[in-house]
Amino acid sequence: MKRAPKSEIQQKPTPPSAIEKRFEDLRPRRDAFPTVSPRWLLMAGGVAVVGALACTWLTLCLLYWQGSWQLLYHPKLAISRTPATVKLEFEPIRFATTESGTPQLAGWWIPASDAHSRFTMLYLHGADGNVSDAMDTLAKLHDQGLSVLAFDYRGYGQSLPIASAGRPNEKKLLQDAEWALDYLTQTRRINPVGIVVYGEGLGADLAAELAEHHSSLAGVILAEPPSEPMEMVFADPRSRLIPARLLVSDRYDVRAAAAQLRIPSLWLLAQPADGKTVQPPGYQADEFAKTLAWLNQPVAGDPHFAETLRRWLDELPSPAK
Repeated sequence: MKRAPKSEIQQKPTPPSAIEKRFEDLRPRRDAFPTVSPRWLLMAGGVAVVGALACTWLTLCLLYWQGSWQLLYHPKLAISRTPATVKLEFEPIRFATTESGTPQLAGWWIPASDAHSRFTMLYLHGADGNVSDAMDTLAKLHDQGLSVLAFDYRGYGQSLPIASAGRPNEKKLLQDAEWALDYLTQTRRINPVGIVVYGEGLGADLAAELAEHHSSLAGVILAEPPSEPMEMVFADPRSRLIPARLLVSDRYDVRAAAAQLRIPSLWLLAQPADGKTVQPPGYQADEFAKTLAWLNQPVAGDPHFAETLRRWLDELPSPAK
């Protein structure tokens, strides 16, 4: 039997070593980088752009939600004047104490000169400054023979600061007004039928909401209540970029509150520059015993302010003793 030539003998390949296998694994394959269609790239880029825009928009919503309160509320911490500035005797007070014993609200109790005063006035200031800016108004209220409680909401004046109380909003300010009323009825032991609430500016809207839920009060005075205070917020250019009405819970609907009033009300409105007076929607909605007076702005500075206030107070039923 003949043997095949050595050249014709098939030599078995030598198996690769471990090192050669490693290098083979590291060597790029032809199918490692598949061809990507331009359409897919455009779609991926579009998704990335839309995602970036969505994140930016959500960030704007978050920033607006955190800072939009500053479009309406402008609190001031420094107390520039006290009742002593206008030569009134007063007692600094702190109330609405937390469970830890920290008083949340600060204000002044200004007793009437006559111990037999018919009424006590609960004063609610507006969204700007603090209660020290209302000293002239407080003096004129006191001149009517009234005891006056004036205080600052949380975040204003010497009341609990924003860092501890959080940013102001309608719910918190209304709660502060409720606490002030509780202070009068529970701490000072004053019968609600002898309490009149006086609100100025945004405080007038709060006064209407407070009086809406307390029909036993003697009456409520609404000095220059803004009909649509939130429109100033929603009309801001920044509010048009996001769903502002969903992010802001404040409404201050004085018309809805006035429609539920069941106590006498005095509406002190500023005389328009053109002399054309139009009854505001809130006053029209009030169907109980209401009185409207047009005065020069600011209404508390009008020479007829004291006379208007005195005449209205004299018409109120004397509180039961």
